[in-house]
Amino acid sequence: MRSILGFLGVLVVLAVVGILAKKQLGAVTAVPPLSPTDSGVVLPTTTPGASPQQQSQEIQQQVKQSLEAAMQQARPMPDDK
Repeated sequence: MRSILGFLGVLVVLAVVGILAKKQLGAVTAVPPLSPTDSGVVLPTTTPGASPQQQSQEIQQQVKQSLEAAMQQARPMPDDK
């Protein structure tokens, strides 16, 4: 009798875990993936026929310019109360 109740308990726990896993996987697939442009990320562009070294230098320059532009923006000041 005790083993039957133990087995039924395991089946109930397994069913609950299966239902929760199904809900979680359903929630993950329902969210559409964001493209880089939707999230505000701008990917660096390079010259198509350039060598890898030139492409690397172009990307580094673009990142440097983006960083400098971000550093020039004024930081919002909190309201003093």
